[in-house]
Amino acid sequence: MAKKKLAKSSAEFDRRFDSGEDVHGLIDMSKATIIRPGKKVRVTLDMAKSLVKDIDDIRRNIGIDHSALIKVWLHEKIKEEKSA
Repeated sequence: MAKKKLAKSSAEFDRRFDSGEDVHGLIDMSKATIIRPGKKVRVTLDMAKSLVKDIDDIRRNIGIDHSALIKVWLHEKIKEEKSA
């Protein structure tokens, strides 16, 4: 069996993965690391009902629950602020 050509960029890798190609042979698992987020802390937020409705409209379109969407948004904003 012929060895698969490695992806030349992350965009090519993503395209090949998204198209359903088996990419296991393209990944060097010896360098993989697991990032553990640490102890979870519960945070309670009071928000306007209209804001919650807007968040729920968005999360329904992408098929996740609102807490997951808010976590992703917070993570993205923190990464953005740290790199500024």
